[in-house]
Amino acid sequence: MKKLALFTVAVTLMLVGCAQKNNQNTPNQGKETPEMKKTLIVYFSATGNTKAAAQKLAEEFSADLYEITPEQPYTAADLDWRDKTSRSTIEMKDKSSRPAIKGRCENIADYDTVWIGFPIWWYTAPTIVNTFIEAHDLSGKLLNVFATSGGSDVKDSYNDLKKAYPQYKWGESRLMND
Repeated sequence: MKKLALFTVAVTLMLVGCAQKNNQNTPNQGKETPEMKKTLIVYFSATGNTKAAAQKLAEEFSADLYEITPEQPYTAADLDWRDKTSRSTIEMKDKSSRPAIKGRCENIADYDTVWIGFPIWWYTAPTIVNTFIEAHDLSGKLLNVFATSGGSDVKDSYNDLKKAYPQYKWGESRLMND
């Protein structure tokens, strides 16, 4: 009789354990739980191309969006890469340049994964991206990179950021052009 009782208890515990495991694997109908990862798409877009890419990623990952907004907006003249005196050319020549940004992402601690997006300027990320990274604690987050470009690959930009910020965990990179 004791053996039957022990067997019954063991089977019951196994069934309860299986039921709990199955409940954990059931999608949560869009409700965020502490176990689920939250994703943030952070982007700088000078002309709108990177914003469109960021919106696509946000849909893909059901993620929130945050735009890196320069304190002083870029004009068409500022973005003229052929003009050696344009604002973007001057900023990109000076790797220590950190253009001011409006605000901070106050709830960045809520996210586990952060995608950082930008247009590729002079084969790398615009220095305003460094301003954002240096203004936020990204410890413990998985950082991914996405970029838009008329002809450059994202790998150099990604490697430059990994080298500049080795204290962070870097994941994947994507070039997102239409």
